[in-house]
Amino acid sequence: MKKLISNYVATFKGLSKEVWWLSLITLINRAGTMVIPFLSLYLKEGLGFTFSDVGLIMVFFGLGSVAGSKLGGYLTDKIGYYKVMQVSLFCTGILFVLLQYVTSLCGFCISIFILMTVADTFRPAMFVALSSYSKPENKIRSVTLIRLAINLGFSAGPAVGGIIITTLGYNGLFWVDGVTCVLATFLLISVLNPKKARVIDEVKNENPISVYSDKLFWIFFVAMALFGIVFLQYFSTIPLYYRDVHHLTEFEIGLLLGANGFIIFLLEMPLVKSLEDSKHTKIMLMLFGGLLVTISFIVLNITSWVGVLIIGMFFMTIGEMIMFPFSNAYAMERAKKGSQGQYMSWYSISFSLAHVFGHFSGMHLVDQIGYDNTWYVIFGLSLLSGFFLLLLLYRTKQLQKE
Repeated sequence: MKKLISNYVATFKGLSKEVWWLSLITLINRAGTMVIPFLSLYLKEGLGFTFSDVGLIMVFFGLGSVAGSKLGGYLTDKIGYYKVMQVSLFCTGILFVLLQYVTSLCGFCISIFILMTVADTFRPAMFVALSSYSKPENKIRSVTLIRLAINLGFSAGPAVGGIIITTLGYNGLFWVDGVTCVLATFLLISVLNPKKARVIDEVKNENPISVYSDKLFWIFFVAMALFGIVFLQYFSTIPLYYRDVHHLTEFEIGLLLGANGFIIFLLEMPLVKSLEDSKHTKIMLMLFGGLLVTISFIVLNITSWVGVLIIGMFFMTIGEMIMFPFSNAYAMERAKKGSQGQYMSWYSISFSLAHVFGHFSGMHLVDQIGYDNTWYVIFGLSLLSGFFLLLLLYRTKQLQKE
């Protein structure tokens, strides 16, 4: 046991203190994002919106995410990641508190668009900061540490969120979201002063290539957008599936979603370290991760036994632990060829587009053809994502031979 613990601790060695601070800031921020996993439930049950209404709101959620990711990349290249992160965190906190007072469909669409535009300017800036503060050989583990912080926050968040809903109602979630974002802002100002920070790997190209001319990146982009549509069902249709088909309470849903983050916290860093040391390419690892997430949906149709939800969550969690760190590292690797903010904003936009189409299409499919058939459609989209990753692998090998 002692050796196991020491090996686990060893996987964290070599990371810069700035990466640890970024992780703590992210943990505080994400621990408060309790609204997001419960958003579809809040809209449907708290405000009485229909499936179509919830889907429409999620479209504006995604459009705001697209706008925020693009704006964040532009501002990061222009004024730097520090200012972008600072303003984004603080304003997001204020907007989360105000969102609870919006009850109309039109008002919620506009409000969620503004909120996500402001909130998602943070992501490209954080990725560029992470790249700057990480040695080249540590970038994948640095990304993994950030994901650990995110998932530890998500692990505690849904579980605590379920308790808050049962005691204080949904409005309590908005207050917690807002306060934690503001707290994360003050921590950022206190510990990550850009004048004192030690920049390890800041890449500035005098003649950067445009992301629009990078054909391999765009194959990767399509694969990630399709995978995002599949993955994001766990934050829209899956919670409703737990409630409608298996009759779980908000607290039980929170525990199940929280288990995802807890497993990632325990296993992701050792898993990523071992895979990083293997001979497999990032693209092959992304393919394997995507396959496991695909399986997580198919098992739901095998049996009505409630335990299958845990099995599905386990497959999804392992797949997620492989897909995201290596896809992020692949994007950062290609970003060295051009303007980093531009590349990382488009990487973020691939998932923002998934928010635009994934939530609405998932809700619409559930409404029209039911949950079981929806999971078959999601299975098909996942296979299509895998096809583009195979194409990316083929084209990469072709270029290496030339």
